Amino acid sequence: MIKLKIRKKDTVLVISGRDKGKKGEVLKVYPEKGRVLIAKVGIITKHAKPRQNEPGGIQKREAPIHVSKVMLVCPKCEQPIRPKLGKLTTGERVRTCRKCSEVIL
Repeated sequence: MIKLKIRKKDTVLVISGRDKGKKGEVLKVYPEKGRVLIAKVGIITKHAKPRQNEPGGIQKREAPIHVSKVMLVCPKCEQPIRPKLGKLTTGERVRTCRKCSEVIL
């Protein structure tokens, strides 16, 4: 299991691969596989068999992308960063931006 610094509902930028340069929101995180599912990024075609309540056919859906291919985007300065882990005065561990020192929740 990989310790990830990217969480659900974070905005990320794809830095390599066929979707390089696209931004999106993280929908789901798979820490055991080291992958993240991003909205409208990594679209694949899936051939689905008809089910009882779903029609069959060719469907387009998002596929998980490896976490090494994405960078977190700071909500304040809007730049891709590698977050720094720091501690607050209360002892709570938080992610902070290396460029603008803003706390990322």
